[in-house]
Amino acid sequence: MALNTSAEAPLPVGEVSRLIGGWIDRLGAVWVEGQITQLSRRPGAGVVFLTLRDPSHDVSVGVTCYRQVFDAVADVVSEGARVVVHCKPEWYAPRGQLSLRAAEIKPVGVGELLARLEQLKKSLAREGLFAPERKKPLPFLPRLIGLVCGRASAAERDVLENARHRWPAVRFEVRNVPVQGVHAVPQVVQAVKELDAVDDVDVIIVARGGGSVEDLLPFSDEQLVRTVAACRTPVVSAIGHEPDNPLLDHVADLRASTPTDAAKKVVPDVGEEHERVRMLRDRARRCVQALLDREERGLAHALARPSVQDPHRMVDARAEEVTALLERVRRSLRHRLDRADSELTHTHARVVALSPAATLKRGYAVLQRADGHAVRDPAGVEAGEVLRARVSEGEFTVRVDV
Repeated sequence: MALNTSAEAPLPVGEVSRLIGGWIDRLGAVWVEGQITQLSRRPGAGVVFLTLRDPSHDVSVGVTCYRQVFDAVADVVSEGARVVVHCKPEWYAPRGQLSLRAAEIKPVGVGELLARLEQLKKSLAREGLFAPERKKPLPFLPRLIGLVCGRASAAERDVLENARHRWPAVRFEVRNVPVQGVHAVPQVVQAVKELDAVDDVDVIIVARGGGSVEDLLPFSDEQLVRTVAACRTPVVSAIGHEPDNPLLDHVADLRASTPTDAAKKVVPDVGEEHERVRMLRDRARRCVQALLDREERGLAHALARPSVQDPHRMVDARAEEVTALLERVRRSLRHRLDRADSELTHTHARVVALSPAATLKRGYAVLQRADGHAVRDPAGVEAGEVLRARVSEGEFTVRVDV
């Protein structure tokens, strides 16, 4: 409940501490899950002191329990183990300190861990964090590679040595962090964020050697999975060995079976690339040579054609045809003209023979009246009528005398 206080009427520290203790007592017993980071078992002491930590949120709380409570699980619980504790929150008023009084401790078994991971995996998959379309392609030749790994670890050595053997000029930005234990998740997350913020880093490799399911739990942490999903830089997961499959493998843009495999997949082999360039150069040379050979054969074939070897041959042949056609046309035209001339001569002879002028030349005359009509019947003229007589050499007038 809210308290009525002011600068003039403050509460004493002891009263505040007492009130906080009262509020905490109302919470009652709860089940709490966490990872043991510190364990203190003093010889002869009846109380065991633990520190229980939430690795995903970097929060810790002290736990106390009677020795017989801890002895029940002492053989299977040690620092770094995940446990579920049935406890009651307690407030130590003189120091203002919160702790948990454990009445029962249960270790989290591998089967239970795997079941929880499977539930988390399905939940993240439903959000689409593992969708193939989210995967970003890796650059062919990264300028700078970010590496998150344990300090002086075999994973770091495998990645660096294999990458530099494949491409000697490759550069790395290394972040050494704990890769197991209670501090692993926050530091791995921080390292990934730092490398993602570096503009020159083209790809990030998160590498760790093999280990038990409990050792690899940090790489299945939800916070790390979401951090990798939000990265703008492609991320390669190289955790453990081939059978190991933490959730980081599903959200990463590429999964490598081992740290050595990550180096091989991220960095091209300089020898292989030289050989590929040589093969492509030879292939290009063969293609160009084949093209030149084909064009050369085509040119030779074209030059071998009669029309190219003797270009006037076709013109001469056509000229002969034209000459023959002209001669044929001349003969045909001459024949037609001769036949037309003959027909004209015969027609002219017939016309001349039938012409009135020819009749007049034989001594005949044509009598025409004044209106120009020829006289064909004596009854058609009258006595004393003047007629015009046409003869071969001219004409003259005559008078009718009956």
